[in-house]
Amino acid sequence: MAKTDYRKKDKRVDLALLGEELGGRVPPQAIDIEEAVLGALLLEPQVVPDVLDQLSAECFYKGAHRKIFNAVTTLSKRNDPVDIFTVSDELRKSGDLEEIGGTAYLSQLTLKIGAAAHIDYHTKILLQKYIQRELISISYKIQKSAFDDSMTVDDLVDTAEQEVFELAERNMRRETTPIKDIVRQAIDEIEENQKKEEGLSGIPSGFTGIDKITFGWQKSDLIIIAARPSVGKTAFVLTMARNMAIDHNIPVAFFSLEMSAIQLVQRVMIGETGLEAEKIRGAKKMTSAEWIQLNEGVARLTQSPLWIDDTPSLSIYEFRSKARRLVNNNNVKIIIIDYLQLMTGPPDLRGMREQEVSAISRSLKSIAKELNVPIIALSQLNRSVETRGGNKRPQLSDLRESGA
Repeated sequence: MAKTDYRKKDKRVDLALLGEELGGRVPPQAIDIEEAVLGALLLEPQVVPDVLDQLSAECFYKGAHRKIFNAVTTLSKRNDPVDIFTVSDELRKSGDLEEIGGTAYLSQLTLKIGAAAHIDYHTKILLQKYIQRELISISYKIQKSAFDDSMTVDDLVDTAEQEVFELAERNMRRETTPIKDIVRQAIDEIEENQKKEEGLSGIPSGFTGIDKITFGWQKSDLIIIAARPSVGKTAFVLTMARNMAIDHNIPVAFFSLEMSAIQLVQRVMIGETGLEAEKIRGAKKMTSAEWIQLNEGVARLTQSPLWIDDTPSLSIYEFRSKARRLVNNNNVKIIIIDYLQLMTGPPDLRGMREQEVSAISRSLKSIAKELNVPIIALSQLNRSVETRGGNKRPQLSDLRESGA
């Protein structure tokens, strides 16, 4: 079951500064619930871990409440006891005690506490209000950016998607699951795999040797296939995509950042028809018989569940959006990317290529897990593989721009 987690701090527009933009309306908030939660933290130490696991200071609308929550968080991180006296002392040390209303206000909070059993419900209310405020803040930033003529439409859309996806990402944490439930799921999966004729638990690549090692490409896995340039990486994964889509009728999405969709399809057509590459690419004329051979050869290809996207310099946010739509709308079961280093990462990491590629890799793994599909990403190796003496077997550190 999905569990909200908004512990990550994020800078947003201060809604209190928007004034007329909100039409005079008060942003979504629940001050009484904030008081009840803080009162519970001061009086019921057993609820502190669960509340801190779900809330952050930004989830509180009132500034004084954010400061109090920060004091509770600081004490908890030090494994110090949390009560009205320790919180008061922590606020005094930070110079915030008088600003929040002094010890008298902390005492008032302890009078607002309801039953500790209601704390989980109260945190959900605060999260709901926080999400609403965040969405208002994001929409305002998007609206403001839309009036900025210096930004391209692509940048506007990319920024908007990034903001919303970051908020959604923090809502994708999962609860701890008891082992008995996981065992039951594992048994169900084993039973399902036993019914498959290929004897594979994952998606077949069409290459027997590889399938014997991997048992098929597994759901939620990120697979990096790396090699030096011009050794056949694209040809390999393209053949694999063809095998899955045509031979096994498995929906495949192929993101090509290097070659155009036409070039990729022409490569597949050469294999499907048996015609010379020069004739497929138009360098040589085809006879009437060869045109018939071409049409017959591509018949299965045109009916296959293969989607190709050749957007250049695809950002990780664009990829996430496209991947979600392909999985939800077209039931895509596996995604291939050619290749990793041509993707662009978070804007704040531009210019720091190793960190950017590392962030892209982490995001791809997160997307694979979220969508529950395997993602295969091609990657280039550094030249150090060729110049290294002795064993030239590639290592993780040989991945180009990875920082591994």
